[in-house]
Amino acid sequence: QLQLVESGGGWVQPGGSLTLSCAASAVTWPYYTIGWFRQAPGKEREGVSCISSASGDRTKYADAVKGRFTISRDNAKNTVYLQMNSLKPVETAVYYCAAGMLYIALSLGAEKYDYWGQGTQVTVSS
Repeated sequence: QLQLVESGGGWVQPGGSLTLSCAASAVTWPYYTIGWFRQAPGKEREGVSCISSASGDRTKYADAVKGRFTISRDNAKNTVYLQMNSLKPVETAVYYCAAGMLYIALSLGAEKYDYWGQGTQVTVSS
């Protein structure tokens, strides 16, 4: 069983930055693709970014965040990070990390992921 814990959320002004962390507790951690998702009030959950297992040499981003968000992983710390820059008010949401064994291609589809964290709130407001 893989447990995920997100941290790093909070309030930030438009144009500001935040770094989210997703920590896991399992020796099998390096075998999992890790994804970040977000869900705003009244909206469906959407994929933001994901990073491949092991070395994390492959990444994928939603079009809305390309060039502003960066995902990375540190397997020694069992942690994946999401650096978010130039944040916009519309990106206010609960951000979740998730883990899945995606062997062929990276995906931002939530159905591909088996384990989910509890989420961390990100509020972008002036």
